Amino acid sequence: MLPLADVRILSVEQYGAGPFATVHLADMGAEVIKVEDPSVGGDVGRYVPPYSEGEDSLFFETFNSNKRSISINLNTPAGRAVFEDLVKVSDVVYSNLRGDVPKKMRITYDDLKHLNPKIVCCSLTGFGMTGPRSQEPGYDYILQGLAGWMDLTGEPDGPPTKSGLSMVDYSGGLISTISLLVALHAARRDGVGMDCDVSLYDTAIGMLTYPAAWHLNAGFEPVRTHHSAHPSLVPFQAFEASDGWLIVGCAKEKFWQRLTVVIERPELATDERFVNFAARLKNKHVLIPMLEEILAKESVNYWLPKLYAESIPCGPINTVAQSLVEPHTIAREMIIETDHPRYGKVKQVATPVKAGPARTDNRRAPGRNEDADYVLADLLKYDAAKVASLRDSFESGVLSSRPDAVINGKNAPRLPGISNIT
Repeated sequence: MLPLADVRILSVEQYGAGPFATVHLADMGAEVIKVEDPSVGGDVGRYVPPYSEGEDSLFFETFNSNKRSISINLNTPAGRAVFEDLVKVSDVVYSNLRGDVPKKMRITYDDLKHLNPKIVCCSLTGFGMTGPRSQEPGYDYILQGLAGWMDLTGEPDGPPTKSGLSMVDYSGGLISTISLLVALHAARRDGVGMDCDVSLYDTAIGMLTYPAAWHLNAGFEPVRTHHSAHPSLVPFQAFEASDGWLIVGCAKEKFWQRLTVVIERPELATDERFVNFAARLKNKHVLIPMLEEILAKESVNYWLPKLYAESIPCGPINTVAQSLVEPHTIAREMIIETDHPRYGKVKQVATPVKAGPARTDNRRAPGRNEDADYVLADLLKYDAAKVASLRDSFESGVLSSRPDAVINGKNAPRLPGISNIT
């Protein structure tokens, strides 16, 4: 049995941060039921280009495998009734919305505890449910700027730079899963649920970690560093070889001593300018250009075996394509494959969470409202007449379903080249 097989999560989620959080829980066996609003076509992630068609996109597949979907409008009486019945048989209500929206939608603990005293209500918002920015929408790019991340990223003489990945979104998603699981543990122990007020802003500020501590206690002013160098450990940065880039990191004195042998300059190990961390930091303006000149003379594949042989921390700077075919990526089973009615075989990265038995039945992301019959009839035990009545309400915005041709794959079109994406 998968570790979270006894957990059911109702997720009022959209786009990236929230679905990124719950996909890991679904991969670990939790039953995640996406509650999608039919009035807006469901999760906006279904329509993210460039690889999108109809209500399917590879973006959506990435964040929603192993989940279920029901399309209900919580602003209608019938939709709200279905939602409240689901709360009674669930463990968690999860959402990623603007900070003031959970209360407006009545999905906080105070709104739902009369239905299920043990329900955990986890809200991941841009700025949290309190504070002067609580009503502002939060986006990864904006948060990277607001929390100082971009000021730390890029070359010293270049502009502030965003990370190539949505790291605030993803980090916020992971923090919300920790909060959710902590609250769920307490609810099962004490019989009382709670709210989890998690924000992308708090996450971004919290991840400033030691540069923040240095600044708060010693006035340290972080600055961007040449070639992504570590702020205090020298050398620990990217170096350009004759045909590409690699990273060399001397995080301990022994690594520096070994590096001087690898580059055939053993005398540098005892040079007073470079003899320890403090000396190398003080004299990095001398040392780094020297190392850059030496490492640039040979190829990446010349240097890496020599560095690996001495157990010096190092690695190539891969492209995304190269990283996905790294032997270690394959050995760690980090690429999974699912069958999709529109795209055929879809490959994507697996969850990095390793706990319990490996999942062998990965399912594609659900079509919008694909699991209505399961939720209404099997889970909520509605009789056939009530299920039929709700289905008759499709056009009123209570429920909505996607075309059968998309679900069962009949005549479903394929995106060109999709089978070649790794």
